[in-house]
Amino acid sequence: MSFEKLGLSENTLHAIRRKGFDSPTHIQREVIPRLLNGDGHLIGQSQTGTGKTASFALPLIEKIEEDMGLQAIILTPTRELAVQVAEEIKSLRGRKRIRVATVYGGVSIGPQIRAIESAHVVVGTPGRVLDHLERGTLRLEGIDYFILDEADRMLDMGFIDDIERIMRHTGEDKRVLMFSATVPREILRLARRYLGDYELVKTTREMLAPETLEQEYYEVPHSKRFNLLTKIIDEEDFYGIVFCQTKRETRELAEKLYRKGYRAAALNGDMPQRARERTLQRFREGRVRVLVATDVAARGIDVKNTTHVLNYSIPQNPEAYVHRIGRTGRAGRKGKAITFIMPGEGRRIRYISNIAGVRIEKRKTPPLRPSY
Repeated sequence: MSFEKLGLSENTLHAIRRKGFDSPTHIQREVIPRLLNGDGHLIGQSQTGTGKTASFALPLIEKIEEDMGLQAIILTPTRELAVQVAEEIKSLRGRKRIRVATVYGGVSIGPQIRAIESAHVVVGTPGRVLDHLERGTLRLEGIDYFILDEADRMLDMGFIDDIERIMRHTGEDKRVLMFSATVPREILRLARRYLGDYELVKTTREMLAPETLEQEYYEVPHSKRFNLLTKIIDEEDFYGIVFCQTKRETRELAEKLYRKGYRAAALNGDMPQRARERTLQRFREGRVRVLVATDVAARGIDVKNTTHVLNYSIPQNPEAYVHRIGRTGRAGRKGKAITFIMPGEGRRIRYISNIAGVRIEKRKTPPLRPSY
């Protein structure tokens, strides 16, 4: 199926062609017609990297009325993802004059207040959106669309109470759309409580197709992980993200790589917002080749040319694995996901493989010296 058959306007189709999108993904084929037709509340489940943002951004662009005020609120778990979603809407709006305000903490609130005054769409993190609601600088009673992006991650980060508080500021005539890589029990509870009737549109495993993403793992002792990492970076023309479990580990590993001459930088939640944005910009421009990040900090990173994702230690669960590897092999491009496991963790990596529905090949670890 082509984008032309989904019911989009010529203005939007032109914007899609300019971005180089060839054909809609599974989630886009399922969601876009439903939203254009005015169907009711919806939960869209699809893995990271399958185009969830465009699946709601494109019909939202079609539905927004230029001569009206605020019509949609989109909540995201991180500042980086809020910026990404806002930029995606702007890049797809074509000649339609849709104004998007982005609101998140860590920066001056004044420019955000001015942007909200003329916005058709507000994209923001729950904490700063609540701040604006309490100040009276944002009113949501008249919105038509209430959208949760990466809903599962927002629940993981403890935003459920904030989301419910924000929802109480909205009117009854809105459509609620939730998009998520997984649909845990808490999301279904939220849907039952606030939505009544809703449709669950579920697509899975599209982004993990073997032809686009090679997945492998090494069993390596803790003391030899760094040397194996540098060997992989040296031999595979590495441009990607190394995932760590803690903020401290991102700092220590990035500094160690930098001292060895690698163009590496850390990205974590302890960094000031401007420092995070500078680091991300350097990564997008290729001045940083190895971005060492935590799961939360990496949400919303959309750098299309990344070649690798490397899990410096085994992810905590299959969902975390799926979120991480979705940073490469995007939109049909080739990518490689590498995971380091400790001796004795073979059962855990097999469990992740089975639940995620993917094949993760074991690779022989080359001879390495311990690194301390």
